[in-house]
Amino acid sequence: MTEFNHSEVLAEQPEALAEDQRPEVGPISVLPDNDGAGSAAAAVREAGGEVAALSDATRGLIYTSPRDVETLVQTLEAHPDIGWVQLPFAGIDNFAKAITGFAEQGVLFTSAKGAYAQPVAEHALMLTLALQRDLGVRLRATEWGEKTGRSLYGANVVIVGAGGIALEYLRLLRPFGVRSTIVRRRATEVASADRTVTFEQFDEVLADADVVMLAAAATEETRSLINANRLAAMKPNAVLVNIARGPLVDTDALVQALDNGAIYGAGLDVTDPEPLPAGHPLYSHERCIITPHAADTPDMVRPLIAGRIRDNVRAFLETGEFVGIADPKIGY
Repeated sequence: MTEFNHSEVLAEQPEALAEDQRPEVGPISVLPDNDGAGSAAAAVREAGGEVAALSDATRGLIYTSPRDVETLVQTLEAHPDIGWVQLPFAGIDNFAKAITGFAEQGVLFTSAKGAYAQPVAEHALMLTLALQRDLGVRLRATEWGEKTGRSLYGANVVIVGAGGIALEYLRLLRPFGVRSTIVRRRATEVASADRTVTFEQFDEVLADADVVMLAAAATEETRSLINANRLAAMKPNAVLVNIARGPLVDTDALVQALDNGAIYGAGLDVTDPEPLPAGHPLYSHERCIITPHAADTPDMVRPLIAGRIRDNVRAFLETGEFVGIADPKIGY
């Protein structure tokens, strides 16, 4: 059997930096795991980098904690000669405000955007099909019940976001012959989608959607993107899937929409707040399926982030062609 090549569908394009924009080359430290024995350190060495304990000589930093913002800030303040930081997740919303000043001073930040596209898109497709086929209802049933459910074939699918997850989800949808619309900040067309629109046209396409899948970054622009008005505007047979960030959806409005049948169902891998408190009504709602931010588990992520680290260590040392350059000002 032919071995599957992840790189064939994880085609996040590198961005070449001008010579005067490239960070100074030097030793690379790994934090918070600074003993040099982990998979991140191994990836640095595999790409030809020197892994060293944090010091004044450090020029590159592989940051492995998705939530400990304070340690990163303290590290950059104490070591102002660090010129490049690799962040662990595709989303940088936890870090964005805190690191904007460092970016303005010239520190280059790269994220994992695009690296986790396969497992997260796979999870989004699972939630989509489960909602269409009433799995939330079936798994809670204590008797045979009626024949219900909808088919994904030929459905009108609206995808918010145009990054790696959105593109991989589109690829997975091809066998179902869906009509696809991408909603994004810029008007640049996505070749694999039937239609591309900007956020200004979101309400127009939302009203006719059978599936709405959220794969956009969490920014001020996308906070409560799905609110009470938009839930009311959706078709009663539409389903909502969120594998992006919890704040994109107004949780209270979603509960009400599910209760009154405004939409058919919701599949959430992320919530607001996160984790959702024990006993929250969404857990027991038969029209809702919740997974605990599990679209990309540590075992899935480890080889993928290692690949991103190797690519960017080579860029740091040699080519200047970094993958996943992040802009804290816009939040991704």
